[in-house]
Amino acid sequence: MLVFVLIGAAGLLLLLLSLVVGELLDLGDGALSGTSLGVGAVVFGAVGSIVTVNGLPVWVAYAASVVVGLLAAAVAQLMIRRLSATEDNANVSLVGVQGTAVTDITQASGEVSLDAVSELERRLAWSLEPIAEGTRVVVLEHQPNSVRVGPYRPEA
Repeated sequence: MLVFVLIGAAGLLLLLLSLVVGELLDLGDGALSGTSLGVGAVVFGAVGSIVTVNGLPVWVAYAASVVVGLLAAAVAQLMIRRLSATEDNANVSLVGVQGTAVTDITQASGEVSLDAVSELERRLAWSLEPIAEGTRVVVLEHQPNSVRVGPYRPEA
């Protein structure tokens, strides 16, 4: 059982370091990351310990640990790839997105909270006409650091 505990602890250390510091390992040109290896090792150790504590033979513990650990590493790597594909590298236009003025908006300054799924934080905004705090707005122009907004006027 000591082997499973040590492998699980090493996996946990690798997982934590990869999450805090950044990817320490990148094997096979991104095919396997330190995070997914850490997950696999933690699962390997946990499954091996559980099987051993339940009194099953050691070969069953190793077989189960390898199968479940590899499966966990594969699922983790798949999730990492999907998450990295949705990072801010995509060029998404916010023109037409509605939101709310969080502060008064002038030609020089202001902030809005947009309703788009990709917008988790407030965004710097400006407008050609003054807009009061709390007013519904719509994005008219999207620039890298800010958006130009106007008051939202629903079509009748």
